[in-house]
Amino acid sequence: MARSPSAPRKRYSAWDGSQLPGFDADEVMKALADDLIEYGDLRWAMRNLMSRGMQMPQGGYMQGLRDMIRQLKEQKQRQLKQFNLDSIFEDFRARLEEIIQMERDRIAEWKEKGSADNSDQNSFSDSLLKDIAERNEQTLDNLPDDIPSQINTLEKFEFINPDAQKKFIELLNELRKAMTNTFFKDIENMVENMSDGDIQRMKDMVKALNDMLVKKIAGEDPGFEQFMDEFGDMFGDNPPQSLDELLEQMRKQMAAAQSLMNSLSPEQRAALQEMFAGRFGDPELEAEMAKLAKELDFLNPEGQRYRFGGNENLDLEAAMRLMQEMHEMDELLEQMQGAERRGDLDGIDKDLLRDLMGDEPADQLDELEKLMKMLEDAGYVRPTDDNGWELTPRGSRMIGQKALGEIYARLKRQSLGNHAIPEEGRFGERIEQTKPYEFGDPFHLHMPRTLRNAIDRNGPGAPVRLQPEDFEIYRSETITSTATAMLVDLSWSMALRGSFQAAKKVALALHNLITSQYPKDSFYIIGFAAYAKELKAHDLPYLQWDEYVLGTNMQHALLLAEKLLAKHPNGSKQIIMISDGEPTAHLEQGEAIFAYPPTPQTIRATFRAVKRCTTKGIAINTFMLESSDYLRAFMQEVARINGGRVFYTSPDQLGEYILVDYVENKRKKLSR
Repeated sequence: MARSPSAPRKRYSAWDGSQLPGFDADEVMKALADDLIEYGDLRWAMRNLMSRGMQMPQGGYMQGLRDMIRQLKEQKQRQLKQFNLDSIFEDFRARLEEIIQMERDRIAEWKEKGSADNSDQNSFSDSLLKDIAERNEQTLDNLPDDIPSQINTLEKFEFINPDAQKKFIELLNELRKAMTNTFFKDIENMVENMSDGDIQRMKDMVKALNDMLVKKIAGEDPGFEQFMDEFGDMFGDNPPQSLDELLEQMRKQMAAAQSLMNSLSPEQRAALQEMFAGRFGDPELEAEMAKLAKELDFLNPEGQRYRFGGNENLDLEAAMRLMQEMHEMDELLEQMQGAERRGDLDGIDKDLLRDLMGDEPADQLDELEKLMKMLEDAGYVRPTDDNGWELTPRGSRMIGQKALGEIYARLKRQSLGNHAIPEEGRFGERIEQTKPYEFGDPFHLHMPRTLRNAIDRNGPGAPVRLQPEDFEIYRSETITSTATAMLVDLSWSMALRGSFQAAKKVALALHNLITSQYPKDSFYIIGFAAYAKELKAHDLPYLQWDEYVLGTNMQHALLLAEKLLAKHPNGSKQIIMISDGEPTAHLEQGEAIFAYPPTPQTIRATFRAVKRCTTKGIAINTFMLESSDYLRAFMQEVARINGGRVFYTSPDQLGEYILVDYVENKRKKLSR
């Protein structure tokens, strides 16, 4: 008969360097990036990271709360499938049968001894033993069938077998322990072989506790310290440090006991309650404990009902421990699920996590807690006045770098290359390719190729004599200065079709490309829905569509872009517009006028804005994420007026289209 749940409460594994894999803030930022772009909320992105965990760059995986919750649920299910609560009563019945049989064996010995021929000297005592044995036998023959009644009868029974009596006392002590465990933790050791003095001290403790609760309810000082000075030794090696802690312990104990009752059948529940009744044999103690139970109603110790369906047997003591463990699992599940919702790990009891699930999940929880501090130390995030967090400019650059890297990676997989092939020219930045020198070229002499040409012409020998036709120079490319305004549609349809996050990613990537590789270029970001507004690159990760504003005001966006690009009289100027629909709003006297389907007034106002940009030498390149016939006709007219180009693409290819187009048009061929 099993005496305790066999599922391990701790797991250990040999250290192999993977339990706590090292990682840096860059990897954490990359893991956060997609959620930050998706939701525009750093705390939400961190919440998701804590929930799902993250893949480590050098291999391995750091568990998130989602994995821990799943593992704990599986552990709980294993318990439910392992144990059989019916076996509690089977255990009691088997033990009672053993006790009764031991007593019957002794009865048979006494009866046999009393029936044998004996001398007159021993006949009286043997006859007396026989009478006692027959009386006990009659009592055992008349025992009721149900377990509680058998226990109640045997409690008044005078055993003639001391070993049987000892085993019965052990059974009674187990019932007393279980009853005590209904309220108290780590106090059951007092219960075993209780003397009259122990019962009196237990009675005094429960009465003092009742008095303390009455004072607490009345708002008076309950006198907890005095209570612990007198009775603290009864509460085990880790006594509670406050009345609230004691009450919380008692609430958990009562909930576990109630869960045991809830998980039994009505008949079993009634039987166990009857077995508990009057076990201390002291009416005053029983009365004080009944009073305690009534006063603790305010703790609301609700129990669960667990449906066990296994085959492994339990005794009552092991069942009580199992119920406490099941409640601890439920408590930990509630803590972890709350932490997953909040994105805040402070509410998880790490000692309980370590006790129930082992060292590895607890250690990984410690690592999860360090993530935000790691990002702060690396300069990627900083705290805000409202106890939140925000990205620093460095953090924003890291997000843009990741977005750019993803687009380049897709280009590489598609064999498109990271950049268009540079076009050569007379002036500009030197590249590694060479060409024969021509009059008027910058004299960027490539000495190894020049000497090789002379040697090939004259043969080896010294001195090497150079001729003008031997000269070979570096080719060069011209990098034109470009001012770009990217117009991003913020209307709700962009989010509805899954295009908004792709547009944000492209804006971040292009900003990172320009600031890192083309520092002489200028880049503006304009968001537009019913109205247009300039956006700062630092705000892009937090950008959200205008959920409650209707309209796609391309006219206002084009006018604002024209105004911003007018700051750059030299170099080329272009507008990159990302949208998924035709204009449905325009400005009249500073107010946005919305209509769907678009009115002729909105279309005319948009075309006028296109013409204004065209007269200022601004190219308009439009990347459309929708391609209806009506939209195609409208965009063809925009291209005809401006001379720019229109691309029809999908959200997943938007980044490749825009970056390749930008880089290709940066390079102008001047000469060969």
